[in-house]
Amino acid sequence: METMTRALYKEEMNYMDNSFNIDNEEFKECVRFHGHFCPGLAIGFRAAKELLRLIGVVSRSGDEELVAIVETDACSADAMQVMTGCTFGKGNFIFLNYGKHAFTLGSRQRNIAFRASLRAGGHVFNNEFVELFEKMRSGSASSEERTAFLKLRHNTGLRILDMDTERLFKIEEAAIRLPPKVMVVRSETCPVCLEPVRHDYLNDLNGILTCPSCRKVSERPGQG
Repeated sequence: METMTRALYKEEMNYMDNSFNIDNEEFKECVRFHGHFCPGLAIGFRAAKELLRLIGVVSRSGDEELVAIVETDACSADAMQVMTGCTFGKGNFIFLNYGKHAFTLGSRQRNIAFRASLRAGGHVFNNEFVELFEKMRSGSASSEERTAFLKLRHNTGLRILDMDTERLFKIEEAAIRLPPKVMVVRSETCPVCLEPVRHDYLNDLNGILTCPSCRKVSERPGQG
């Protein structure tokens, strides 16, 4: 399996080297960060560009001025990080596990936020793309099907980059309360694993304050 994965990666990189001719340095930076060019990355890029425009920001966040909320852990989330400058480490990149290509971007200074969600209707991924993707994921794709998938994925990404914004996304102003900036919080040692943990993450377990991971272990059947 590992050999197959490396072979597919090499094949993909060769395909990209021979066909990736997009004259957009911002998007190329997203590709470098993410590792490959794909429709999902293009979706996140387009969403980030439009949301930045709507809140009146011309460049990515230098620190914590912006807050991004993504409702997917797919490729599009990486483009949002690159384009907005919001990151997990700064506490202004928030993941909601909703399984949607939906993105919210807000400005703390302007006290405004907008949400962009991918429209339904099959404008992005057709049946051929989905079928080939399933074969690629299962490892059952033939050499011809792998080549066809890489070409289709590439062309789908290009199409997304050129699609009309209104056709691609539903966009609306978001009435949300942006979270406060990250504060430095003291750590305490969990008495079970002996690892430091934020003190406000400690939970009571039979009279002992433990970290979330130790609590989860104790809650498994046959544990504790």
